[in-house]
Amino acid sequence: MPSQSDDKRQAAREVIDILHEISTLLNTALDRTDLSLCVSLIENGVNPDALATIIKDMRKEATAAPRLTMNEDGLGE
Repeated sequence: MPSQSDDKRQAAREVIDILHEISTLLNTALDRTDLSLCVSLIENGVNPDALATIIKDMRKEATAAPRLTMNEDGLGE
């Protein structure tokens, strides 16, 4: 017989699976780990709108940042 903590873990996995399906349909590019972290932050009081804004801003910065290329020595150029 599964323990209560096993039931809670299973329920949490199912929630993340459902959120991942929704996330995929909405093309958010968030994986299960990202979603799990977002849920945890929101459960701990982070404003969901602020979190979404930060994620969007970080993605913009990441795509705008110049890409480092590696030379033969494995050093960035």
